[in-house]
Amino acid sequence: MQAKDRIIVALDTQDTRKAREWVSTLVGNVGGFKIGLEYMTSLLSRMMTLNPDEANKEFEEARDLFNSIGTDLFWDGKWHDIPNTLKGSAKSISLISPRYFNVHASSGIAAMRAAASEKGDSKMLVVTVLTSLDEEDAFLVYGAPSKATVVKFARDAKLAGADGLICSPQEITVIRQRPELDDLILVTPGVRPAWAVVGDQRRVMTPSEAIKAGATALVIGRPITQPPSEVGTSLDAVERITQEIANLA
Repeated sequence: MQAKDRIIVALDTQDTRKAREWVSTLVGNVGGFKIGLEYMTSLLSRMMTLNPDEANKEFEEARDLFNSIGTDLFWDGKWHDIPNTLKGSAKSISLISPRYFNVHASSGIAAMRAAASEKGDSKMLVVTVLTSLDEEDAFLVYGAPSKATVVKFARDAKLAGADGLICSPQEITVIRQRPELDDLILVTPGVRPAWAVVGDQRRVMTPSEAIKAGATALVIGRPITQPPSEVGTSLDAVERITQEIANLA
């Protein structure tokens, strides 16, 4: 895998035109693009509230966005529901064949297995512990340290037929140390170059640290879409991150 192909850009915006600009600038220079809840929800809201002409225009712009991304799409729905609902959702999303889609491990093995049964050509990733949670938060939510929780969720995900995990960079090593889990794809948010602001992420690493630890791909948003002025444009940011990863070879 080339260094650039390890980068997935998070299109965290409500603005279709802004997302299209980022894709137009970066397509071919990164491995893919993540579209998440913020954009999905805002698009649906606009489609339901705009007048018919405006809604149709919005739809065409959104369709152009998805066509530009093509199969390099990570559908970040973070589904968490009962087995029947996840099965139906996976069947629906399989019609556009994103490279990845995801479900929450805390939905349970039966729900994950139901989603995996309808994944089609896509890879199903399982969300473990959100990277915005620190250790105190992890104890409050799960009653256990983040690493122990992630390993448990990883085993459940493997049993359910998932292809990989969404985990923080700090849990990569503990997963890669377990032979029964080593073949899982590890897609890691919470990645921040040394020159970027950490923001609301807690369990973070730099791109080179995460790849060296064993990450398959990195989800990076604001450091690319809103880079510091001294870094330059979004493309400049991508080039710096790509070079950082390539230097590990």
